[in-house]
Amino acid sequence: MRILIEELIKNGESDKLEFKESLSLKDEIGVNVSAFANSYGGTILAGVCDSGEVKGIEIGKETIEQLANYIKQHTDNLIYPHIFVEKIDEKNVLIIEIKESEEKPVFFKGRAYVKVGKSAHALSTAEIKRLARESLRYSWDARICEDTLLDDIQKTKVEWYLKQREEHRNISKNLKISVHDFLQNTRAIKNAKPTNAGILFFGNNPLLKIHQAQLRLSRIKGVTINQTILDRKDCEGTLWEMLQQAEEFLKKHINFMGVRKGDSFQRKDKFDIPIDALKELIINALIHRDYETTADVRVFILEDRIEIINPGIFPNGVTPDNPIHKPVNEILSQYMYDVGFIEKYGSGIINVKNLLNENGNKPVEYQFHTLQTKAVVYSQVYPSSVQKDQKSDQKTVEKTVEKTVEKIISLIKKNVKITQGELSVKTGLTRRGVEWNLQQLKEKGILKRVGPDRGGHWEIVGKIEDKK
Repeated sequence: MRILIEELIKNGESDKLEFKESLSLKDEIGVNVSAFANSYGGTILAGVCDSGEVKGIEIGKETIEQLANYIKQHTDNLIYPHIFVEKIDEKNVLIIEIKESEEKPVFFKGRAYVKVGKSAHALSTAEIKRLARESLRYSWDARICEDTLLDDIQKTKVEWYLKQREEHRNISKNLKISVHDFLQNTRAIKNAKPTNAGILFFGNNPLLKIHQAQLRLSRIKGVTINQTILDRKDCEGTLWEMLQQAEEFLKKHINFMGVRKGDSFQRKDKFDIPIDALKELIINALIHRDYETTADVRVFILEDRIEIINPGIFPNGVTPDNPIHKPVNEILSQYMYDVGFIEKYGSGIINVKNLLNENGNKPVEYQFHTLQTKAVVYSQVYPSSVQKDQKSDQKTVEKTVEKTVEKIISLIKKNVKITQGELSVKTGLTRRGVEWNLQQLKEKGILKRVGPDRGGHWEIVGKIEDKK
């Protein structure tokens, strides 16, 4: 070992080797412990100058124990370095070996660092989040679920998974190995205990063990979240059971529309927003969310849109325009693929886009925050969410209520001073929907505003049939 240490000193400092002249530089040592743990591991030699000169240090009975405790007390996740002493030219050199951490980032006194060449670089908040996301080898779903036993894995749910995998992936449900070995191979258990992924997909009452895995849906009156909740569903069970419950709730509350193609008078009923697109977005929220937070996945069904809120952000390098396969929870993603809820890796966002386009909806609107991602899908029933420039061969929407434009014109004929608020009440549209319709009528030369917003009046200057 002595010869090896001498060789390291001779080669000089690097991204995996750091010299410290004295143990009085405990904070500098701690910073490099964090940096090595967040990078690829490394070694700190205490008693060696930056130039490589061996100065040596005094070693007492408790020197190693005190340094180890100092590092342990001030690191999060905790680091337990391997510390020992070697003599070089009769001088004591303290060797501190740090392995790459299984759980990143590692903080020292509230800051996280990485090695950039010979230096320890302090990470920004964005870099910390990215480091945590990219630590996939030790992702959250692969960790052992605390306070669980093998009995928490439910045999009937394993059988359901095997049956679905056979149906969708053509893999025989008849195992050639024991169920225990199968669960271990698929990372549902580890060291004879269930993992987080195992509990969420095969567990009995998973929410008792992983409270933040909740999926909540609410049907809200109006167009703002703080209005009256008309119905709600707090889903229970495994991820796939919660998804099935969510689908039933969506079907209960999504509007039906009557549509016809340009070459036919035959009507066909369909959902205002395609259920499969919403399911895809909810699946993405469940398997790509940040389970380290206490927030849950929420779905709000409002009159003009549906919002799906996912705790967490897109992985580094992944955007709605660049939807490469880079799962946050790799095992859960694999399970969802195995049972047919994911048809092709990396295709979810593209599939949603195609389903909405085929149904006549606007593309998803993504709203990003440092702590969450919101996907907003707009209704076709409310004109504020309808694309203005539709092609002539696009399916036309027939509302199940009276034709909105005709009703607005009729109300204006009765009262040319009617306000937008009054139109909103009488038509049942939102203020935004009323504004959109009035603007369309003005652009088509059917309606004209005379005078100011307050005190003015409407004037009908054209006919609807003449402006088609």
